Amino acid sequence: MKRYDLAIFDLDGTILDTLADLAGSTNAALAACGYPTRTVDEVRRFVGNGVRRLIQLAVPDGTGEADMERVFAAFKAHYAAHSMDATRPYDGVPALLARLKGDGVRLAVVSNKLDGAVGPLCEHFFPDTFDVTVGERPGVRKKPAPDAVQAVLEALDIPREAAVYIGDSEVDIATAKNAGMDELAVTWGFRDGAFLRENGAVRLVSSPGELYDILTKG
Repeated sequence: MKRYDLAIFDLDGTILDTLADLAGSTNAALAACGYPTRTVDEVRRFVGNGVRRLIQLAVPDGTGEADMERVFAAFKAHYAAHSMDATRPYDGVPALLARLKGDGVRLAVVSNKLDGAVGPLCEHFFPDTFDVTVGERPGVRKKPAPDAVQAVLEALDIPREAAVYIGDSEVDIATAKNAGMDELAVTWGFRDGAFLRENGAVRLVSSPGELYDILTKG
């Protein structure tokens, strides 16, 4: 007997390791606009609140809004062409998703990544897997607002009590809380277990196998 009818996943740092490509596009955009580049660890700390916030944090302090927008535009152009260069699913995640789907669990993605990238990435790496994918788009407040999660629940007609949100960051923890639903925090992504605990994680998950057991057995 499955415990949840619906598992909603974050994307970056939860099912896909996108860090290298995010850092590559960030640094390509910074360099193209004449700014110093950032380390991968810096970019790791900057992600989670959407691409615009990533660029706001990556540009030097005091950068004007117009110049920040130039970097943002350069990032979007570069990432559109390079979002799959080094990005890969985390080990064990494709098998996890296949098992859950085979068990009849509905699957969705809610991400702060631009919506135009979320669908193609999911379909490329996990074809015919997700019932709904939602990225950053006009008219839907990005996480940690619950809007996108609520949109998924409504689209699939599943009550929040039968769903769980799974992510790797403080933003995901807050998203689940704001949506009034269960939350699981994975430790293989962009934040470590100690940080997640400090930011309110109730239950940490260390492997896709462990996550499968929790989702299906409790």
